[in-house]
Amino acid sequence: MARKISIHPTHPQDRLLKQAADLLRDDALLIYPTDSAYGLCCRMNARDGQERMHRVRRDEPRHYLTLMCKDLSTLASLARVDNQAFRMLRQLTPGPFTFILQASKEIPRRMLDPKRRTIGLRIPDHPVAQGLIEHLGEPILSATLTDPGLEIPLADPDDLFDRYGNQVDLMLDAGACGTEPTTVIDLSGEEPVLVRRGRGDVSKIFPDD
Repeated sequence: MARKISIHPTHPQDRLLKQAADLLRDDALLIYPTDSAYGLCCRMNARDGQERMHRVRRDEPRHYLTLMCKDLSTLASLARVDNQAFRMLRQLTPGPFTFILQASKEIPRRMLDPKRRTIGLRIPDHPVAQGLIEHLGEPILSATLTDPGLEIPLADPDDLFDRYGNQVDLMLDAGACGTEPTTVIDLSGEEPVLVRRGRGDVSKIFPDD
């Protein structure tokens, strides 16, 4: 069974973030809060962590995962971002948006769509998620913590820990979290495409979708 530690949702304690980041460096799998819902995360290059993430979620090995980035500069180093995409990214980040972009060579092939070589990227607007990325010093691989047995993700930390605590190494408990997934926008083509309307408001960008 994993450890569950309480962390402040708006002013997370540095010592707790450091503990969590140290575990990530050892290829641990964590439950952590984001600005959309609780998620699973591991290091970008943690192959075992990625496989464990798929087992917890009971999804396909090729199911899209997301790289959580600290800022636009980091995101742009991991993907091909043209001027149009950059303007939209600057307008919508940080926040509950996932952007599908053509991946750079920095990203391991096993994480990409095998046909399109795309990856989901986002910049979270949550102090714990941001603090964890900053202490680790690199992006983290992430996915919403849910599975086929749930219609919507769980929001209560105790419920999450009861259901998944024996499958991860640590849970950062920042209190109740949301359940609505991110809005997904595909920026890999010539024009942006709204793939999924979620928590992030894009009504001014896609008024008719």
